[in-house]
Amino acid sequence: MPLNHELFDLVIVGSAFGGSLLASIARQLGRSVVLIERGCHPRFAIGESSTPLTNLFLEQLADRYNLPRIRAFSKWGTWQKNHPRVAAGLKRGFSFYHHEFYKPWCPQEDRSNELLVAASPNDDVADTHWYRPDFDAFFVEEAVSHGAVYIDQTKLTSFSERPDEVYLQGVRQGDPVEFRGRFLVDASGARGFLWKQLNLGEEPLVAFPDREALFTHFSGVGRWESCIGPTASASGNLPQTDPTAKSVPPFPPDDAALHHVFPGGWMWLLRFNNGITSAGVSIDPKIARDLHLEAGAAGWRRMLERLPSVAVQFAEAHAVHPFVHLPSVAFCCTQSVGRRWALLPSAMGFLDPLLSTGFPLTLLGIRHLAELLGQGTVPSQKALVTYASENRANLEVAAELVGTLHHNLGRPAIFQALSMLYFAAASFSETALRLGKADLAPGFLLRGRNGFRESLRTLCLRARADSLSSTDFVSAMTEAIGPINVAGLNDSSRRNWYPVDLTDLQNSRGKLTASGPDIDAMLHRCGMAMPVSISGVG
Repeated sequence: MPLNHELFDLVIVGSAFGGSLLASIARQLGRSVVLIERGCHPRFAIGESSTPLTNLFLEQLADRYNLPRIRAFSKWGTWQKNHPRVAAGLKRGFSFYHHEFYKPWCPQEDRSNELLVAASPNDDVADTHWYRPDFDAFFVEEAVSHGAVYIDQTKLTSFSERPDEVYLQGVRQGDPVEFRGRFLVDASGARGFLWKQLNLGEEPLVAFPDREALFTHFSGVGRWESCIGPTASASGNLPQTDPTAKSVPPFPPDDAALHHVFPGGWMWLLRFNNGITSAGVSIDPKIARDLHLEAGAAGWRRMLERLPSVAVQFAEAHAVHPFVHLPSVAFCCTQSVGRRWALLPSAMGFLDPLLSTGFPLTLLGIRHLAELLGQGTVPSQKALVTYASENRANLEVAAELVGTLHHNLGRPAIFQALSMLYFAAASFSETALRLGKADLAPGFLLRGRNGFRESLRTLCLRARADSLSSTDFVSAMTEAIGPINVAGLNDSSRRNWYPVDLTDLQNSRGKLTASGPDIDAMLHRCGMAMPVSISGVG
């Protein structure tokens, strides 16, 4: 391929959905864009589970920058209607099941070893799991349709900043290539292109523990609801014919982000409609060494031996890709902007997928960069510093809560109480934003809301103590979320099953400074008879 001497307004390195979405937005802003990819699509990737806040941010970006084909991905119903060939998974909420090693999972009358939190009232408006081989390929095609230049199979070998441009060199299919741009965005992920080129370094997230991960895609994974036996069915763990009965879960537990939680780690299962299930573990390094997790399939088998009920779920499963082992999961880059470059949040830092925080953080970063690119081709240094500090603050509040949840993986009552901080903050944020009241929901997880950030920090510190009264902690948590609890969370009569209930929202409208007609108008704008989500997560 001949050398490319064109000076682009924007160079984007990495063509996963984040880089490709930003490319489409930049083209809609009139910027010239080159999108550079090391590999080619379709390709295996994880980071797959959306949330109500993710979908809201995707809707907002699509509306603001006239990207209707992308907007259809914000709900299960519109996705299936408009893009049925792009594989997806139905996500009605979050399912958590707490296990003890070497013991079958058994339901409890008080459901103390499970937690289900709905994120939608029905399938049509539900969240989704993104099958990234299809999803990312579609977003690249969309960027190209808007005029972005896409170059794949390109290994970039050097980067430099000049007074008026950035300059990159590389190799594509054996031929040298070069790229010039006024500004560069690195969307190549954790420990990606600029991190390596500029030796940016990394630093630990203070609140987040060391974790190893092992994951892949499987075929033949059984449904959890069919693995937990007739006892679970009799106690209400399986869907029954009467959807209003209190013994019926708010959604089938497999139609969700399904979490198997155990002391020292947790496993995710995300089911797609093409027969594939994404599954993996994030685990304490000491346990990982005992399992020899780095051995891949053998390490996975040893993990299942410790979780007999989960082993039943995987009895007929087969890996369809090689296992991926990450010796260190969490990542935080020491520097995320320069004079003519910026990292997307996904390249700046990463936790693990316990609460699906990666997508909303990435979309918040894209929204911020899009606003800056709308003001000029090269953002000011002051604006870039603000961008970096916002991303870092969002990552840190997520790390504090998710890291504390990791500390309590073996204490179900504390884990569940902590999760209410997340669900309450996310559901309040989503509802406030849909009501046009952004001032009520400043920052990710309400980190800018007076009093709540301090309460979250205090409760996280308390939850890290080795000895802790779960009764006292639940009481303190209930008090902390009271002003923002619009989803009926922590209602003991629901015994850890939380549906989306319109009554909860109407009864809480005062917390949102909203009237009944305000709520009705919001629902009308959403095109639904019930809230799109009032127990959403992000």
